[in-house]
Amino acid sequence: MGRFVYAMNVSLDLRIEQVPGDNGAGEWLRIDEELHREANARTRQLAMIVHGRVVYEVMEEYWPRSREDASLPDFMREYGEIWTAMPKVLVSRTRHTADHNTRIIGGDDAIEQLAVLRAETEGTIAVGGAALATQLLRAGLLDELLLTTHPSILGFGRPLFDDYDLPIDLELLDQQSFGSGVTMNRYAILKEAG
Repeated sequence: MGRFVYAMNVSLDLRIEQVPGDNGAGEWLRIDEELHREANARTRQLAMIVHGRVVYEVMEEYWPRSREDASLPDFMREYGEIWTAMPKVLVSRTRHTADHNTRIIGGDDAIEQLAVLRAETEGTIAVGGAALATQLLRAGLLDELLLTTHPSILGFGRPLFDDYDLPIDLELLDQQSFGSGVTMNRYAILKEAG
């Protein structure tokens, strides 16, 4: 059985975007070469990636083109290669086609379909998107958090989870620090506290 891991860049106050539409690409992020190479290595080890529509559309707009962009550093072109080749699932009610090794799951039973996917997959399945991660958390299907925490307090903006107000117990599985002041923390989701 696979593990769903919600991987996200966050501020110290657990915001993933400061203004609507920046989709995690804000100027508050400190993504340097060291951090990018670590992300490349971790992404390469995934069994697959599951994206919500908004995150997928941001990724598909940039990463496939980055592979051939000589103005980008090699580690960014490498990530473009990894992302494009990686098996992906797009969870969307509105999209009916997708490229780049992507299949689409939609409809009212999307979470049930993802439960089957998790049961049939060996390895780590990265999850991208707050709405999707929140739905998986509510269904008891989210196994881990991989939070790349940037040394910024945004004060407002979209939170890590959408409209989720139940306490959750976590266990720190591993932690890594980067020269830019960024930390990467991997947590197991144990159970709802209470």
